[in-house]
Amino acid sequence: MAMNPVGWFEIYVQDMQRAKTFYEAVLGHQLQALPMPEGGEHPDMEMWAFPGQPDQAGATGALVHMPGCPTGGGSGGTMIYFVCEDCAEQAARVAKHGGSLQREKVSIGPYGFIALATDTEGNMFGLHSMK
Repeated sequence: MAMNPVGWFEIYVQDMQRAKTFYEAVLGHQLQALPMPEGGEHPDMEMWAFPGQPDQAGATGALVHMPGCPTGGGSGGTMIYFVCEDCAEQAARVAKHGGSLQREKVSIGPYGFIALATDTEGNMFGLHSMK
């Protein structure tokens, strides 16, 4: 089976409820709890998945809280872009929900538009749209 290069992502957080509330409010999607299997390696790990369907384009992933795993990193590390109808709409919600906008909606030519933000945990993420 052919797959896109990115199959999953994880955003590590320190305060799960704060991060979950932030992403649900900004993106307008409800996250779903991913229960940890009994006897798993990290019984104190908590995960909440972004919605997605395996037969649709793009990758999905989860917010993850695991004691001892750092978060943030400013502009370094992995950048995740969330697909939006018009990224200006989601960008406008960022500060209202405890994050900060790093770059307003900007054109990237024939590839659409992006906005860059930092969440409540210090993780930078991108918003992408074609209009």
